[in-house]
Amino acid sequence: MRKITTILVALIVLTFSSARGAYAQTVSVQSAVLNSGTDDADFDYRVENLRKFLIKYNSPLVDYADEFVAYADKNDIDYRLVPAITGVESTFGKRIPIGSYNAYGWANGNYKFSSWEDSIEHVSETLKRAYIDRGVVSIYQIAKVYAPPSNTWGRNVTFFVSKIDTLPLDFDII
Repeated sequence: MRKITTILVALIVLTFSSARGAYAQTVSVQSAVLNSGTDDADFDYRVENLRKFLIKYNSPLVDYADEFVAYADKNDIDYRLVPAITGVESTFGKRIPIGSYNAYGWANGNYKFSSWEDSIEHVSETLKRAYIDRGVVSIYQIAKVYAPPSNTWGRNVTFFVSKIDTLPLDFDII
């Protein structure tokens, strides 16, 4: 009798273990599909990547990751450039003149934008029009105009660009 009970218990355990394993595998596969964003046509890994990066720095710019990407795309610049500049100039927007939304050291920090979105749009457009379109296409070339006479600005912006995402740049800004 004891042998039959042991066999029955073993069979029941195996049955439930197999069922739970199959369920766990199904849930894992479904979760992977949801997390990969493959079913969402609007998903942009760059937005989530930048958002996660800014969260690590406790940045007030976290909620504007989508604006950084949208204005970068609109101006055909790498999405990491403007956020990397905020890292160098203001510790990602944490150290700015009160109410200025100036995380970029724009006009030596004396310029006031009306909002974070306004500042992201303005800086992205100006970098494209006044720098890149005029042949100032590497971070080190931008540094000579944007932050003279700093010897570290270009290196620090490059550092943050590579920390935001290790993929190669879309164009020559290094």
